[in-house]
Amino acid sequence: QVQLLESGGGLVQAGSSLTLSCAASQQTFYMYVVGWFRQAPGKEREPVAAIRWDGAATYYANSVKGRFTVFRDNAKYTTYLQMNSLKPEDTAAYYCATKRGGWINVMQRSEYDYWGQGTQVTVSS
Repeated sequence: QVQLLESGGGLVQAGSSLTLSCAASQQTFYMYVVGWFRQAPGKEREPVAAIRWDGAATYYANSVKGRFTVFRDNAKYTTYLQMNSLKPEDTAAYYCATKRGGWINVMQRSEYDYWGQGTQVTVSS
Protein backbone atom coordinates (compact mmCIF):
# COMPACT_ATOMS: atom_id res chain seq x y z
CA GLN A 1 0.00 0.00 0.00
CA VAL A 2 1.24 3.47 -0.89
CA GLN A 3 0.72 6.30 1.56
CA LEU A 4 0.70 9.80 0.16
CA LEU A 5 0.97 13.11 1.98
CA GLU A 6 0.28 16.43 0.31
CA SER A 7 1.61 19.72 1.60
CA GLY A 8 2.16 23.29 0.50
CA GLY A 9 -1.38 24.60 0.31
CA GLY A 10 -2.42 27.95 1.69
CA LEU A 11 -4.22 31.23 1.22
CA VAL A 12 -2.84 33.45 -1.53
CA GLN A 13 -3.92 36.35 -3.68
CA ALA A 14 -4.82 36.04 -7.33
CA GLY A 15 -1.74 36.09 -9.52
CA SER A 16 0.43 34.44 -6.88
CA SER A 17 2.26 31.13 -7.03
CA LEU A 18 2.29 28.02 -4.87
CA THR A 19 4.09 24.72 -5.11
CA LEU A 20 2.38 21.64 -3.72
CA SER A 21 4.27 18.52 -2.72
CA CYS A 22 3.15 14.90 -2.62
CA ALA A 23 5.43 12.63 -0.61
CA ALA A 24 5.09 8.86 -0.97
CA SER A 25 5.93 6.16 1.55
CA GLN A 26 7.25 3.50 -0.80
CA GLN A 27 10.45 3.06 -2.70
CA THR A 28 8.38 1.59 -5.55
CA PHE A 29 6.95 5.05 -6.02
CA TYR A 30 9.10 5.39 -9.13
CA MET A 31 6.92 2.77 -10.86
CA TYR A 32 3.69 4.76 -10.63
CA VAL A 33 1.93 7.44 -12.56
CA VAL A 34 1.08 10.29 -10.21
CA GLY A 35 -2.00 12.38 -10.76
CA TRP A 36 -3.14 15.63 -9.21
CA PHE A 37 -6.83 16.26 -8.74
CA ARG A 38 -8.82 19.01 -7.08
CA GLN A 39 -12.24 19.37 -5.56
CA ALA A 40 -14.05 22.62 -4.88
CA PRO A 41 -17.00 22.76 -2.47
CA GLY A 42 -20.12 21.35 -4.07
CA LYS A 43 -18.26 20.12 -7.12
CA GLU A 44 -16.88 16.80 -8.26
CA ARG A 45 -13.23 15.99 -8.00
CA GLU A 46 -11.58 16.90 -11.28
CA PRO A 47 -8.22 16.07 -12.84
CA VAL A 48 -5.52 18.71 -12.91
CA ALA A 49 -2.31 17.06 -14.09
CA ALA A 50 -0.48 13.76 -14.32
CA ILE A 51 3.11 12.68 -14.70
CA ARG A 52 4.56 9.41 -15.89
CA TRP A 53 6.79 7.28 -13.66
CA ASP A 54 9.96 8.50 -15.40
CA GLY A 55 8.85 12.13 -15.58
CA ALA A 56 9.16 12.09 -19.36
CA ALA A 57 5.47 12.57 -20.05
CA THR A 58 2.93 14.92 -18.51
CA TYR A 59 -0.69 15.77 -19.05
CA TYR A 60 -2.66 18.84 -18.02
CA ALA A 61 -6.28 19.83 -17.86
CA ASN A 62 -7.07 22.69 -20.24
CA SER A 63 -7.98 24.92 -17.33
CA VAL A 64 -4.41 24.87 -15.95
CA LYS A 65 -2.33 24.38 -19.07
CA GLY A 66 0.40 26.98 -19.30
CA ARG A 67 0.05 27.94 -15.62
CA PHE A 68 0.74 24.69 -13.73
CA THR A 69 3.74 22.41 -14.00
CA VAL A 70 4.00 18.90 -12.60
CA PHE A 71 7.39 17.32 -11.94
CA ARG A 72 8.82 14.63 -9.71
CA ASP A 73 11.96 13.60 -7.87
CA ASN A 74 11.91 9.82 -7.58
CA ALA A 75 14.99 9.84 -5.36
CA LYS A 76 12.90 11.74 -2.80
CA TYR A 77 9.67 9.82 -3.52
CA THR A 78 8.03 13.18 -4.15
CA THR A 79 5.93 14.77 -6.85
CA TYR A 80 5.34 18.51 -7.13
CA LEU A 81 2.70 20.73 -8.63
CA GLN A 82 3.93 24.23 -9.31
CA MET A 83 1.02 26.62 -9.71
CA ASN A 84 1.55 30.06 -11.20
CA SER A 85 -0.85 32.88 -12.00
CA LEU A 86 -3.39 31.49 -9.60
CA LYS A 87 -7.02 32.46 -10.05
CA PRO A 88 -9.93 32.41 -7.60
CA GLU A 89 -11.39 29.52 -9.58
CA ASP A 90 -8.34 27.44 -8.63
CA THR A 91 -9.61 27.40 -5.05
CA ALA A 92 -10.07 23.77 -4.03
CA ALA A 93 -8.67 20.91 -2.02
CA TYR A 94 -5.84 19.37 -4.02
CA TYR A 95 -5.13 15.66 -3.94
CA CYS A 96 -2.40 13.48 -5.34
CA ALA A 97 -2.90 9.85 -6.27
CA THR A 98 -0.94 6.96 -7.74
CA LYS A 99 -1.83 4.75 -10.64
CA ARG A 100 -0.49 1.50 -12.01
CA GLY A 101 -1.19 0.02 -15.41
CA GLY A 102 0.59 2.33 -17.80
CA TRP A 103 0.30 5.80 -19.27
CA ILE A 104 -3.34 5.58 -20.29
CA ASN A 105 -6.53 7.16 -18.98
CA VAL A 106 -4.40 9.32 -16.71
CA MET A 107 -7.16 11.90 -16.27
CA GLN A 108 -9.70 9.35 -15.03
CA ARG A 109 -10.15 9.36 -11.28
CA SER A 110 -11.23 5.71 -11.25
CA GLU A 111 -7.82 4.63 -12.57
CA TYR A 112 -6.03 5.68 -9.38
CA ASP A 113 -5.45 3.31 -6.50
CA TYR A 114 -4.10 5.35 -3.60
CA TRP A 115 -4.93 8.89 -2.55
CA GLY A 116 -3.58 11.44 -0.15
CA GLN A 117 -5.67 13.40 2.32
CA GLY A 118 -5.49 16.63 0.37
CA THR A 119 -4.20 20.14 0.92
CA GLN A 120 -6.34 23.26 0.69
CA VAL A 121 -5.56 26.03 -1.76
CA THR A 122 -7.54 29.25 -1.46
CA VAL A 123 -7.06 32.08 -3.91
CA SER A 124 -8.53 35.45 -3.04
CA SER A 125 -9.44 38.05 -5.65
